[in-house]
Amino acid sequence: MTNGAGAGCNISSSKPRCRDVGISIGTLPAGPYNAITDVPGVLVGHSTIIEGEGPLVPGKGPVRTGVTAIRPHPGNIFQEKVPGAVYVINGFGKATGIAQVQELGVIETPIVLTNTLSVGQAWDALCEYMLELNPDIGVTTGTVNPLVLECNDGFLNDIRGRHVKKHHVLSALNQAASGPVTEGNVGGGTGMSCFGFKGGIGTSSRCVEIGENSWFVGVLVMSNFGSMKELRVSGIPVGLELEKRLGMQRKAPPGSIVIVLATDVPVSDRQLHRIAKRCGGGLARIGSTFQNGSGDFAVAFSTANRVPHKDPSPFVAGKWLRDDSQELGRIFAASVEATEEAILNSLFAAETMEGRDGNTRMALPVSMVLDIIKGWNA
Repeated sequence: MTNGAGAGCNISSSKPRCRDVGISIGTLPAGPYNAITDVPGVLVGHSTIIEGEGPLVPGKGPVRTGVTAIRPHPGNIFQEKVPGAVYVINGFGKATGIAQVQELGVIETPIVLTNTLSVGQAWDALCEYMLELNPDIGVTTGTVNPLVLECNDGFLNDIRGRHVKKHHVLSALNQAASGPVTEGNVGGGTGMSCFGFKGGIGTSSRCVEIGENSWFVGVLVMSNFGSMKELRVSGIPVGLELEKRLGMQRKAPPGSIVIVLATDVPVSDRQLHRIAKRCGGGLARIGSTFQNGSGDFAVAFSTANRVPHKDPSPFVAGKWLRDDSQELGRIFAASVEATEEAILNSLFAAETMEGRDGNTRMALPVSMVLDIIKGWNA
């Protein structure tokens, strides 16, 4: 059965986030929730599937997977598209819809995250969701471009079973909410691993003052990459010391990460591509080296300057930040900081999980990490 904890609704994890234990990343202030939902209108929903235990029976289980959905605004995104961009840091991935976003610079569906072999089911469900909202699709207007991204959770999950079904995707979409976002072993992050520990969903945000207004940059990640020795926290090589103290070496497969960045700053799709590139800076700061077999994708969108599906004018009117402005430079910094902290939050929030064949990913030993940082600083 589907585990109802965190399925659809956003409930804060009982585990501390990295800021709760004194680890602050960068210099820019976080938003009220320190989450992608600090960007006004952005909604996040999860559907978590945890079933069975013991030996793997392909097609039967055990199941450790799910779906996370990000809705850029509460309305009909096909009718009110958002400027968007995709930056492929390393392309070992099976995402759908990215080519059209790269070509046209708009996103016209929610963004769905799941496991690699469930992309087809997620695409079909997201397509049906959009068709129900828009009876004109394929009749009096064109088709739709579902945007689905993935990571491989096969170490813990019966990935061949493709246990993500249409109702899981629709649940995540329909119950997506604002406010605090559940992190760790939830939604698409249920079966994910990070730096040899349990990974999953993490989020963070930054507030940037431009003129008299406060603007937000929010990031949500699905983390599934890295070996233990590579982990760095605030620049400190924590992973190397963890290997020594734990007496183990966790050399995980290259893995992948999906990074979704949202902002309410009025920027163009070309500028969003520049911003998405900077997410790779946050990924590198925490220890990723973008291995050959790693699928590292950054998707960015702005809730400003929405693009109506039907507009009688052949011209587009809008207002964007200048490329040479100091303000855009701060947005770049915000994307780096929020990405790095979102990945840390995915580790801090995750709990030890046993999956198929007894395969286990232990939770990051936070007290040990803090002790290593204390010793390093001393």
